[in-house]
Amino acid sequence: QTRLENLKELVNAMAQFDTLEAFLEHVSLVLDLDRNAGGDRVQIMTLHQAKGLEFPLVFLPGWEEGVFPSQRSIDEKGEKGLEEERRLAYVGVTRAKQDARISFAANRLVYGRWTSQLPSRFVDELPIDHVEAESDTGYYGVTPGMKEAKSRWDEMPTFGSGYSSPGWKRAQSFAAARAPAARPARHTLIEGDGRLVATADPQAGGGWSKGERVFHQKFGYGHIIGIEGNKLLVAFDKAGEKKVIDTFVEKT
Repeated sequence: QTRLENLKELVNAMAQFDTLEAFLEHVSLVLDLDRNAGGDRVQIMTLHQAKGLEFPLVFLPGWEEGVFPSQRSIDEKGEKGLEEERRLAYVGVTRAKQDARISFAANRLVYGRWTSQLPSRFVDELPIDHVEAESDTGYYGVTPGMKEAKSRWDEMPTFGSGYSSPGWKRAQSFAAARAPAARPARHTLIEGDGRLVATADPQAGGGWSKGERVFHQKFGYGHIIGIEGNKLLVAFDKAGEKKVIDTFVEKT
C-alpha cells in the first residue's frame, strides 16, 4: 500500500509538467542544488532531518489533520504515534532562531483527489502569546466541516486582529450578516450559530441559477447543479462535484 501511494504522489508531481523531459530537467536541477552545498540558500528537509539544526527563518507547511499529525501514524501506533508526531512538531518550531511560519491548506490534492482539510490539532496547541495569526483562505470557520473544529482560539477577544486578507474579511462579513441580534459583537472565528434555508430561487441564492457556468481558482471550470443559500454545489470539469461558497467562484 505504501509503495502504491508513493507512485500516486509521483504521478501528482509529474502532472505539474507538460512533458517528461521537463520533469526530468526539474529533477536534475534539484539534484544539482543538493550537491552544491555552501553559501546562502533555501534548504528543504523533513522534520527528522532537521533535528539538531537551527535557522533564522523556518517554514512549516502542511499542518493539517491527516497530514501532520499523520493519519497513518495514528492508525498504526495510536496514542504513541500521536505523541511522536507532537514531538516532531516541537522539533520543527524550535528549529527557528527568530521566526517560524506555520501554514495549512483548506483543500489539498491527496493521491490524485482534492480533499477538504482541517487545521492540525497542533495549531491549537501553539502558545497564543507568541503567535501572530493570518489567513489567506476564508474557508476556516465557514464550511460545515471547518466549524466542527472547536478551538481555544475562538474565545480570544483579540483573535483575528491580525487577519487582513480578502478571504478573512469575507468570512467576517458572512458571520456579521447572519449572527443573532442578541449576540454580542466581537472579533472571533465564525461558530455557525445560524442556518441558511435551502432554496433553488436564483434571487434568494444571490443571483445564481442551476446550469450556470462558473470558474474557481482551485477547481477550474464547472456548472452549478445545486444551490443552498450562499453555498453552491458545482460539478467541476476536472475536480468533480464540490460544495463551495458563492464568493469563491466567478460567472463565465
